[in-house]
Amino acid sequence: MMLFNSVYTALAASIFSLAAATPRNTSNITINYTTVTGYFLQDEPTTNASTFNFATANFGLINQTYSPDAKNDTKKSQWQLFTAEVSRLQRQAPKNVQYKVLFMGRHGEGYHNAAESYFGTPAWNCFYSIINGNDTVTWADPDVTPLGVKQALDVNKLWAAKIETEKIPTPQSYYTSPLLRCLATAKLTFSGLKLPRQYPFIAIVKEFFREGISGHTCDRRRSKTWIQNSFPDYKIEKGFTENDELYQNLRQETENDQDIRSRIALNDVFSQDRSTYISITSHSGEIASLLRVLNHRTFRLSTGAVIPVLVKAETEKETPPTPVEEPYRLICTCTSPPARTATTSECTDATATEAPPGGGPLRRSL
Repeated sequence: MMLFNSVYTALAASIFSLAAATPRNTSNITINYTTVTGYFLQDEPTTNASTFNFATANFGLINQTYSPDAKNDTKKSQWQLFTAEVSRLQRQAPKNVQYKVLFMGRHGEGYHNAAESYFGTPAWNCFYSIINGNDTVTWADPDVTPLGVKQALDVNKLWAAKIETEKIPTPQSYYTSPLLRCLATAKLTFSGLKLPRQYPFIAIVKEFFREGISGHTCDRRRSKTWIQNSFPDYKIEKGFTENDELYQNLRQETENDQDIRSRIALNDVFSQDRSTYISITSHSGEIASLLRVLNHRTFRLSTGAVIPVLVKAETEKETPPTPVEEPYRLICTCTSPPARTATTSECTDATATEAPPGGGPLRRSL
């Protein structure tokens, strides 16, 4: 799959004017990302993502000896050894290179996930996903289900255990998608943990860590005011618009453009946030996009799952090539839902392509 070179800050600003979405003070800079392999099972091509259990596998951390001659290594946990290894990499890195460990967590099961499972994927994609819900369930920007709550609380317990027994490095910064299922999952996951005083859990709501903009109502976010009132302890990034200006009814962004905005978000984090350990609570599709940008292997996460990735970021003083933006595409819809047992659906507009008002998904102004 084609990967795009890092998007330069000023270039991003010229594509659209959302201040919060663009890295700041990184003129004429390209950031090249590499996944550093050899530390986590999820990086290895032999690991089966469909059967991988991050909880029983210690978040995928590979047991190994980092420095055979170091004293007291036998008394340290694998996470303590890994933390020392990351510190060594940081110390020895050239000035233009930095390392960060990204703990990327998918939200717990949402009501849209449950609805898709109930109706079947063909019926969900072409009919039910474009409405707000039914008489019993709302899946427009849905909350997490009871199962989703349990999944997030299970991760909370996992963090608590690893903090207590293995001294796992906790995140120093926390980011979340603006969609409710992620806002709720982050709070359930990190509330009540024994965190360092200097790094409390205060999530930063970041627009471009949202799910792929699909035309499905589950991917339409709520207003800035609603988020502020519902999660008053969270910080909302500068420039976050009051209403959702990215979502378009019955239209979806392309994978290309999702990767562009994912890179913009990562550029912002890597150029402005000095933290080494960072949590990102996001979505299956968006985490897949982040992994593509990080040159990581494809690794799909189930609801509630978390994987850490060690990232090397190399900054170069050069202007990257201009990314080619694509227009939104009309999604496939049905006038009536296929049977729950259907494996395919007949729909309209499946091949139509049309730009939304104002141009492509990234070209908009305040």
